[in-house]
Amino acid sequence: MLHVISLGAGVQSTTMALMAAHGEITPMPDCAIFADTGWEPKAVYEHLDWLMSGRLPFPVQVVSHGNIYNDLMRRNSDRSGRRFVTIPAFTLLKNSTGMGKRQCTAHYKIEPLHKKMRELLGKGPRDRISPNSVEKWLGISVDEIIRATPSRVNYVVNRFPLIELKMHRRDCLAWLESHGYPTPPKSACIGCPFHDDRQWRDIKDNRPDEWAQALEIDRNIRKPYGGFRGEQFLHSQCVPLDKADLSTPEDHGQLNLFNNECEGMCGV
Repeated sequence: MLHVISLGAGVQSTTMALMAAHGEITPMPDCAIFADTGWEPKAVYEHLDWLMSGRLPFPVQVVSHGNIYNDLMRRNSDRSGRRFVTIPAFTLLKNSTGMGKRQCTAHYKIEPLHKKMRELLGKGPRDRISPNSVEKWLGISVDEIIRATPSRVNYVVNRFPLIELKMHRRDCLAWLESHGYPTPPKSACIGCPFHDDRQWRDIKDNRPDEWAQALEIDRNIRKPYGGFRGEQFLHSQCVPLDKADLSTPEDHGQLNLFNNECEGMCGV
């Protein structure tokens, strides 16, 4: 069996990978795989570089299925007829609001991860793979146990080592601190509609380049596209992102559907 860590480079998957490096989770993984959407915060890429600079005794494979930022930017101008992946943007209809389909996780995270696993097994896209050939480790802690679901492909078995160890996200942070490791940044695309107001404020106040990119995408997705009849927005208030009310101490407007990190499991 091939043992693979699905590495999002956030708190939970970083803890899981480093615990495996310390021999606290066994067996030793064959590798970790980071599926790059192309639009992670700079801090995530810096943390990934840190992890890959000799901290882990197994290789980290970086895979990609394109750049979500570039794809969203050319979505309305491309006349080639190609299919574009949807993000869960908020849609303003006449008398109600809704959300778009969340295809981004499958396209930019899950599919390239599984493609790499097939490659590691020496299998082509149409080759049969025996059931339970891969054990995929997912960094889900007990506070996110609702996301711990079985694999949808029969050659992969999902494993949740942090749940086995009854570890909460705060336990992951404590473990990292006790070993002298830095706190990983939150792993999620810069313009993820699942950001809560505190995350949007952090980007706006501390990462002006990333805030500017989020505003670009927010403006670019405004026009109805494909099957969407209404205007689309990154914020649940269904107003332009730079007009959204982010000033209150508690999150009151933006839905907090995402909890912590995008470790490649949302939608699984």
